[in-house]
Amino acid sequence: MTSREESAGAYGEAVQYMERTREYYAAQGFEQSYRWARHDAAPFQTLTKPLAESRLVLITTANEPAPEGWRPGERRPPRRVHSVERTAPPEGFYTDDLSWHKEATHTDDLSSYFPLAHLEALVDEGRLGNLTTRMHGIPTEYSQRRTLASDAPEVLRRCREDGADVALLVPL
Repeated sequence: MTSREESAGAYGEAVQYMERTREYYAAQGFEQSYRWARHDAAPFQTLTKPLAESRLVLITTANEPAPEGWRPGERRPPRRVHSVERTAPPEGFYTDDLSWHKEATHTDDLSSYFPLAHLEALVDEGRLGNLTTRMHGIPTEYSQRRTLASDAPEVLRRCREDGADVALLVPL
């Protein structure tokens, strides 16, 4: 059995995300095929101190909570970088307009894509030094230009402002 067949498992045929994304952009009239981002020179680093002494920031791609007064079916304001206080996390994020394999999973369980309680347990166990006071969200826009020029620098600024040593990126 191939790994593709294994990944399909009980859910049937594996979802071909890259091909579906190309088809989606072609159907929208884009002349160029979608190009997946590559960052071979990304500034990832090894930790400078043990994880048990590090401050972690949680970053998710889930949308910010729906704006007050907004109703389903209405056009949503543009997505933006957002932050939430660790001591007052939202009960959920707005995810209805995002795409994922909705037959295989759901977003009813906040901890599956915003594992704050799990991280706090690691702090209590001494396996993780601490968490930043804020957690951050990044837009799921497909503009690499906007991500590189605006969103990524803003998230980095906030992480540095919060004194983060390490970031946990949790995509939805």
